[in-house]
Amino acid sequence: MNITEKHITRHDQELITNAKESGDIPTHIAMIMDGNGRWAKRKGYPRVAGHRQGVETVREMVESCSNIGVKYLTLYTFSTENWKRPKDEISTLMRLIVKSLQNETDELHKNNVRLTTIGNLKSLPEIVRNELMEATEKTKMNTALTLNLALSYSGRWELTEAVKNITRLYAENKIDIDDIDERLISNNLTTADMPDPDLLIRTGGEFRISNYLLWQIAYTEIFVSDLLWPDFRCKNLIDAISDYQKRERRFGLVSEQISSKTEKKNDVDSFTKEVAGT
Repeated sequence: MNITEKHITRHDQELITNAKESGDIPTHIAMIMDGNGRWAKRKGYPRVAGHRQGVETVREMVESCSNIGVKYLTLYTFSTENWKRPKDEISTLMRLIVKSLQNETDELHKNNVRLTTIGNLKSLPEIVRNELMEATEKTKMNTALTLNLALSYSGRWELTEAVKNITRLYAENKIDIDDIDERLISNNLTTADMPDPDLLIRTGGEFRISNYLLWQIAYTEIFVSDLLWPDFRCKNLIDAISDYQKRERRFGLVSEQISSKTEKKNDVDSFTKEVAGT
């Protein structure tokens, strides 16, 4: 994929190359973009300045993830709880979302990035919904990276909606009670068409989930950065991925079971290559 490298330096590209060679790259990264307001306050700026600067970080993360081979990037853009913020700030955020979509959609499309959204979109202003619809429609066939924006989203809202959907299916005699299992629940979530996140990155130094992807992150690796979102850069993303590559993902198993499964997989891979070469 040819990305216009507006933010990625030559040194960043070296870090990306090294990360690719060092281990598995997360298929799906989720991010909690925390710290825009604190960043602005520390610099004596109004809060909106932090949000505007945060958009620059979003651009850099999209470019970086595209270059490193991440297939899904989900950003916690606006939570259901954010509606409780001052009306002026909410209005500014909505205008910023519209402006960003207008400015960035062509570039996303050019670089084969698909834009999707999750959340209670009905609660968004009509102008935001229209821009989202145009952007998602224009980019729907792109395949390099899926940029998934969580807007007016919360994990509890999502699970509540899933329960409603499953209850309707049962009431309409389309499923039996014993059909309700983890797969059915996952298939009724807003992320049904994508894998669960491998890595969750939270900026701003806070150690909490903030009602984000509660079902999906059951076995997700979590990385917390003390950096505020506007200060988060490609090299910091690589640090998070490098940390992820050092972890052993056991999914409830013990280390010996993981080692045994890896050895068996390697044996199968070697046999497959040997047969293919004959």
